[in-house]
Amino acid sequence: MPPAKKIRPSINREESMSSYRPTCILVTGGAGFIASHIVIQLVKQFPQYKVVCFDKIDYCSSTKNLSEIEDAPNFKFVKGNLLSADLIKYVLETEKVDTIIHAAAQTHVDNSFGNSFAFTENNVMGTHVLIETAKNVGIKRFIHVSTDEVYGSSYDGEERHVESDVLEPTNPYAATKAAAENIVKSYFYSYKMPVIITRGNNVYGPHQYPEKIVPKFIRRLMKGEPCCLHGDGTNSRHFIYVEDVANAFITILHKGIDGDTYNVGCEEECTNLEIAEKLVLSVMPGSQPKDHIIFVADRPFNDVRYYISSKKLMALGWKPEVGLEEGLRRTVEWYKKVPTDWWEIGTDSALAPHPIPKGEIVQPASKV
Repeated sequence: MPPAKKIRPSINREESMSSYRPTCILVTGGAGFIASHIVIQLVKQFPQYKVVCFDKIDYCSSTKNLSEIEDAPNFKFVKGNLLSADLIKYVLETEKVDTIIHAAAQTHVDNSFGNSFAFTENNVMGTHVLIETAKNVGIKRFIHVSTDEVYGSSYDGEERHVESDVLEPTNPYAATKAAAENIVKSYFYSYKMPVIITRGNNVYGPHQYPEKIVPKFIRRLMKGEPCCLHGDGTNSRHFIYVEDVANAFITILHKGIDGDTYNVGCEEECTNLEIAEKLVLSVMPGSQPKDHIIFVADRPFNDVRYYISSKKLMALGWKPEVGLEEGLRRTVEWYKKVPTDWWEIGTDSALAPHPIPKGEIVQPASKV
């Protein structure tokens, strides 16, 4: 007898189309950059939801990011590590959490080239501990925050990446995020866990630790130091403002479909050199950008660009609202008014062109 026909499992969209309503949401990494904006919007817009921020307060996090809602009756902060399954289980059960937005991660690509084990520990093992614990307490929605870098580099003439494309990460950070995605998705198939995955463009805005290009260049310029571009500055990225991204998560929380993946992107693409020039003019109006830009050694591998389609998310009713010029203006304004001790360890160590392993020779910089 011929073997029985096997049909690939599909997502039951009809059952998932009704709007989801949580009661208590755990946001991991909630004192960090993107997640702090998600927490703030949830607390302010939905007083009927309880929002629990779970964060170990790593170097790039700050409780100051949450100061505007710290006294809100529907907000609670818990300091803890994702690797502690017992603590996570206790929090999920005692707070009666039914929804998780998992944003906690090591995210700085440059750091992953020199300390990749920490990325595997936090991004892969941390995710596995969290979703296994969530499975055992009956979580109703698990949103996993990933990155467009899992697709690998896009090149001229190639189509936009869609959510069903093969993942081809090219750096240790992106590889750990792809691994974490696969663990999460396996729980959807093996245990019927109600998971959703997101993959976002480069996000910028207030609360971002200044190791990433936009806040790093703003801080350097404020100190009288030039922007330090990796390579020749021609690598490009789509830059999306953090409040638009937080709004995307609000949409996905309520309208996303279990088992689906959503790209979160925008149309505004700039080379790193163009971003540096815009920031020079914003921080130092009237100056010549070329006088405040230098070139430094490139990363071991630097993806050319990330080109993604966000049509699936836009079909849920979301779209980015803040343009690049306005977003950069708001971001520069914020960094000008907050002190360097906003983050407990300060920011000076983050302003180097990139982390340099001990014993390695620093390549000389060159002017534009």
